Amino acid sequence: MRFFLYFLICPLFVVAQSQIYPVSKIPDSLLNDADIVVREDFMDVEVFALDKMKITVHRVVTILNEDGDSYGTLSVGYDNDLKIRSVSAKILNEQGEEIDQIKKNDFKDFSAVDGMSLYTDNRVLAYQYLIQDYPVTIVFDYEIDTKDTGVIPSWVFMPGYNASVEQSRYTVKYPNNKLRPTIVERNLGSFILKKRETEGSFAYQAQGLKAMKYESLSPSFAKTAPQLMVHMPNFNYKSVPGSIYTWKDVGLWMNGLLEGQDELSPETISTAKQLVTNAKDTLEKAKLIHAYVQENTRYISVQVGIGGLQPISAIEVDRVKYGDCKGLTNYTMALLKAVGVNSYYVVVQAGRDKVDFYDDFADLGQGNHVILTIPYNGKYYWIDCTSQVHPFGFIGDFTDDRQVLVVKPEGGELMKTEAYLNEDNLQLTNAEVKLFKDGSMDAQLNIKTTGIQYDRRFFIENETKENIERFYKNYWGSIGSLRVEKFAFQNQKDSVLFQETLQVSALDYAAKTNDQIIFAPNVFNNSGYVPKRYRHRKLPFEVQRGYLDEDNYLISYPEGYNVENLPQPVHIQSNFGEYQMTYEATQGGLRLKRKFLLKQGYYPPEEYENYRKFRRQVAKTDNTKIIITTDQ
Repeated sequence: MRFFLYFLICPLFVVAQSQIYPVSKIPDSLLNDADIVVREDFMDVEVFALDKMKITVHRVVTILNEDGDSYGTLSVGYDNDLKIRSVSAKILNEQGEEIDQIKKNDFKDFSAVDGMSLYTDNRVLAYQYLIQDYPVTIVFDYEIDTKDTGVIPSWVFMPGYNASVEQSRYTVKYPNNKLRPTIVERNLGSFILKKRETEGSFAYQAQGLKAMKYESLSPSFAKTAPQLMVHMPNFNYKSVPGSIYTWKDVGLWMNGLLEGQDELSPETISTAKQLVTNAKDTLEKAKLIHAYVQENTRYISVQVGIGGLQPISAIEVDRVKYGDCKGLTNYTMALLKAVGVNSYYVVVQAGRDKVDFYDDFADLGQGNHVILTIPYNGKYYWIDCTSQVHPFGFIGDFTDDRQVLVVKPEGGELMKTEAYLNEDNLQLTNAEVKLFKDGSMDAQLNIKTTGIQYDRRFFIENETKENIERFYKNYWGSIGSLRVEKFAFQNQKDSVLFQETLQVSALDYAAKTNDQIIFAPNVFNNSGYVPKRYRHRKLPFEVQRGYLDEDNYLISYPEGYNVENLPQPVHIQSNFGEYQMTYEATQGGLRLKRKFLLKQGYYPPEEYENYRKFRRQVAKTDNTKIIITTDQ
């Protein structure tokens, strides 16, 4: 669920029918580092009244290669309060000549969630153009009328990395100061824009925006993109008027949407109370209710921007046993209320990239997901009610460590979700490895993971044997002819700890030459990663989530083999983390100890080469080889 109308292809401007868009007219400067060139990107928003608004969209995009194929998807959502008045598209060849025309009847009209009766009013018009030859240009136009003025489309002058823009324009007209939108400018500093404001309107225009080339570890584009955030302090949404100036106001208004949606049947309330009869405290009650929701409901996804803000009533979710993020969160909150547990509805911008709500811009347009938080003994426990597999109080990397809106009875409050920092994300590997004279090896391993590393491994316990074996062969891809002989898993959800016990073998792990065997003692965590080199790094870079790996291996040699010289210990300390590797001779083998701490951080481009140096030193040491020999 997303709280704003996110138009995959944006705005309309009257264009003469005779105008064409040959690729030859694109300046060379806009072709550099570009997968697409946005030729024209216009949006006109006209507010007529508190409950009447028109949005006109015109966009022309030239797709230069297959990396830009996603821009061939044309889509707009609608419902009972948002009507599509017109929609069309044209396909142009390299010379700008029309080769296809897509009319409204050519767009597929489908439910946002097919077959789900609760969401029949939420629909999408969509068309997928299958590109055969490059370059190709797509002209997309549509016009919509809506009664909902609570969410005015904000404006991003560039759609993403590796996209340049010839012309971009955004205008808003409004009838009086009471309906004047508030605008906040973001990241406009280095961009040359034309801005004009008159009584009852404002307009922004930009041209000749060169593509920002994606560089390794570049931050989320949302953090650097030039954009306008727009909202009307006084608005109408789904026939509910409101006024929003602060985040407290947002929470109070959303409380109105939630009011009455927590009703449950007497039978369900009785079931909930029976579940927690023997619970020792509030937290145990919450865990039992969470487990009940996981076992008895399923999540369905409503298309972005279509699901609205109000959740389906708890009694309806209880009847059909499914819901979107809003519905399942509201249902869980209702069950908790029935057993005396206080909880709060939470709006979040979910995804692998961490995106915060802005302190200085309170509106309904931020956020694409809803979760739940439960206060207990001075701590907040965060729960994603759409997940049927995550442990209670663990949200993983989908909603971690970001500023969110918590909807409390007294209003909205911005808070940070749980952060899993550096050492919290542990992978501890203990292994006993036996080398053989023919270069093969057998190993017994035990791997324990916590935090985000838990989040990226615990899913394998529910995979098939074939998928599990494929997972390990990919994970240890540097080990040729790997065989997974045995595996067992233990998922300790209460402590959020995943344990893997494995027996593996490989025929060609070591290289044998005459009386020598050459092998890498860092058998199972051998990192060869070195970030890409840039002659002139332009963008800052970000390590979004740090982690700690600790490895302990006891390696036994074939009988009669010994090592003449063990490598020297290595200890590297850096602003980016710490690395240690030590080798100790044992009776008939060696013991390896490795520790690698990578710190979360956001760094200027000038630090990138130092980061590369750090990772290069780690990769070099990880790949150290040892030679053992025999006199036999």
